[in-house]
Amino acid sequence: MPAVSTSASPALLGSASKPAAEERRVSLLTLCGLALVIGIMTGLGAVAFRALIAMVHNLSYNGTLSFAYDANVSEGPSRFGDLVLFSPIIGGLVVVFLVKRFAPEAKGHGVPEVMDAVFYKRGNIRGAVALVKALASAISIGTGAAVGREGPIIQIGSALGSAFSQYIGLSTWQKITLLSAGAGAGIAATFNTPLGGVLFALEILLPEVSNRTFLPVVVATGAATTIGRILIGPDPAFAVPDVQFSLAGASAPAEILSFVLLGVLCGVAAWAFIRMLVFMEDGFPKLPGNEYTQNIIGMSIIGLMMVGLTHGFGQPYVNGVGYSVIQSIFDQKLTVAGLLALLFVLKMVATTVSLGCGASGGIFSPSLYLGATLGAAFAAAIGVVFPHSGLSLPSAAIIGMAAMVGAGTGGVMTAIVMVFEMTRDYAIIVPVIVAVALAAGVRRALIGETIYTIKLRHRGHRIPKERHINLYLVKQARDIMEKKFIVARAGTTLRQAIVPDDIDDVRAIVVEREGRIVGLIPPRSGLWLKASSNPDVPVERYVESRLVICRDQDLLSLAFARLKRHRAGAAIVFRGTARPRVNDIVGIITKRAVADAVIDSYED
Repeated sequence: MPAVSTSASPALLGSASKPAAEERRVSLLTLCGLALVIGIMTGLGAVAFRALIAMVHNLSYNGTLSFAYDANVSEGPSRFGDLVLFSPIIGGLVVVFLVKRFAPEAKGHGVPEVMDAVFYKRGNIRGAVALVKALASAISIGTGAAVGREGPIIQIGSALGSAFSQYIGLSTWQKITLLSAGAGAGIAATFNTPLGGVLFALEILLPEVSNRTFLPVVVATGAATTIGRILIGPDPAFAVPDVQFSLAGASAPAEILSFVLLGVLCGVAAWAFIRMLVFMEDGFPKLPGNEYTQNIIGMSIIGLMMVGLTHGFGQPYVNGVGYSVIQSIFDQKLTVAGLLALLFVLKMVATTVSLGCGASGGIFSPSLYLGATLGAAFAAAIGVVFPHSGLSLPSAAIIGMAAMVGAGTGGVMTAIVMVFEMTRDYAIIVPVIVAVALAAGVRRALIGETIYTIKLRHRGHRIPKERHINLYLVKQARDIMEKKFIVARAGTTLRQAIVPDDIDDVRAIVVEREGRIVGLIPPRSGLWLKASSNPDVPVERYVESRLVICRDQDLLSLAFARLKRHRAGAAIVFRGTARPRVNDIVGIITKRAVADAVIDSYED
């Protein structure tokens, strides 16, 4: 049977239509000016968000209408007594309604949705997400869900940057840049950590690090931090006592061993945190009933924890962001190893249950809590074995915070710099670097995904683990594939397969047998010359030894890795999730298409 020429669209070979809005690019100076606006907006948004959390918390916990709230100060029992049990339940139901009705993207800890927008949605986030995320997260945190406030403000800042970019019609890479600038500005304003905000955007979100992406992020984070310091204050997130390490004296080996053991322990804890979060996020939707009944079950667990801990120890400990517990460790008011270990376990359960049953909030603050309690418990326990280890509870808490955040999120440099900015104690830097590196290595050995990327992996959206050098890698296979190719049955001769007009070898040939894909012959394979001398040779004689396939939504980084690994000249692009057949093929990725994508991304 003669070959069939297939085309998914009437476009020219190797071309792909682009919306007009995608073509608009502004100068770097203008982009920095836009980033300044987004930074100011995000800074104001962070201040408003904290005020909203304070209002909800004071209403639900103290029965007062006030915007004055210091999360670092322990408050003791609620004025409502045991009735505080119902606070997270009522708040949770409101959150489920808001998220389900207005913005499903606002569910959970937020950063995976931002990463998904960067790599799979061309930098597009709906503006409504900012408002719904702020309201839902403030209610979740204020009523007692064991989640943090940094994930929401990251998503809020990202939504502001993306919506603003979409409104004025910027190109994809400039949308992604301003989205990342908003995210960095959000975390900088929340924690008063401008360098940490910049590194978060560069290390976690941006696929490219260059002047055109770095400068707007710096401008936005600087503006947001300035707004935060003016309206909130210049003090660091935590008041930390001076930390002294010998590292050169007789106790140096014991200190170093302590850092190493704590780093390894935090790596295992980060793995457990990731696995437990996945278990809860997968498990709650399988419970009987709907989102509301599942949320009631989860938030009832949180309420019972709050009541039980209040009866046992005088305060709920696990609710909200948990900064008061961290500050108590620094002030050495919490020193009992057993209680610290108990709080570590309960906070991990409370955070994963909260997010699993539908709360809206971040995992950064809970990670700090987990690291602080684990580190302090470790120091209290190891002090019995190594009395001269030189590891105090506050110093171990700082090291644990950085190690837990770095290992769990994958943002190693972000964790090191942010913890330094939050404590402003340079003496801790070397131990922190050692512990974070070990923790991240152990976590990666146990599980390849971070707490951010594993949620996307379950959707089939893989995020590159290593940052590359250009934003064209956020394109998907369907963005650059060539839509014209030839389908030829096995047994078809070269004379039958080759279209006479294609004298320049411009099309790939897909060889099939009864609907199954036999192989691929890349374009410019020299078949046109062979056809003139051996016209009766069957086409399957010339297919590449290894077939490379990818889905239409796979990132180019994944497609490139497969092409390199198999040393192939082209890849088949298919639509669907099952094993592809010939009818599922929608295009071919050729080296010519790759070159076009690279050239199109170049900007002098």
